[in-house]
Amino acid sequence: MGADPTALVVGLGLPADVPTDWLDALTDGFRDECDLVGAAVAGGDIARSESVVLGVTALGDLGGRAPVTRAGARPGDVVAVAGRLGFAAAGLALFGAAVAGDTPDLATLLEAHRRPRPPYPCGPQAARLGATAMLDVSDGLLQDLGHVAEASGVAVELDAAALPVARELSTAARALGADPLEWVLTGGEDHALVATFPPEVRLPPEWTRVGVVGEGRGVRVDGQTRTEGGWDHFRG
Repeated sequence: MGADPTALVVGLGLPADVPTDWLDALTDGFRDECDLVGAAVAGGDIARSESVVLGVTALGDLGGRAPVTRAGARPGDVVAVAGRLGFAAAGLALFGAAVAGDTPDLATLLEAHRRPRPPYPCGPQAARLGATAMLDVSDGLLQDLGHVAEASGVAVELDAAALPVARELSTAARALGADPLEWVLTGGEDHALVATFPPEVRLPPEWTRVGVVGEGRGVRVDGQTRTEGGWDHFRG
């Protein structure tokens, strides 16, 4: 939504027999990730429970700007992405096929599934540039842009040739006989960012233009409507 991260509030439920070294590793992970953006764990709550239950609320400072929501995209806007797309999905596919990470490309994808690398600075950057809508790609580019299209009452037109298919994805696709573009379109958990910008905005190199906003509804790839792909938490 364009805020600079400031703090996390953590709610943690734990069984009585959780090993202390596991807790140490958990707190180390919070510290390391917060250090990337200059934030800290500011508080929360801890309680006993039958299983590990973890809830995290992230706080940020908009610096006086209005929040960037899903609902502001307008026909004529440019669609752009920042961060990696398809890496976590490709890593999951490699894990599922028991493919060893014995080359740098495959090792990168396996690690991307274990630990995403969100482009944290690009959110506030996009807000300062005047982004009209934005969200993170956690459920797949098609699924998440569908939320933008629905909330904004527009259509999103993606150009398949403009979508970033990294070398690592092509390497994994050859190993698995897969289509790397499908990982880019439908893979989540990389937590890249996708945003819409007024057409006159000059995008910095962190952002890649992948389409435009038009009249209508839904998401189209090269003119073809795509209604499947990605993760829907409320669909069987």
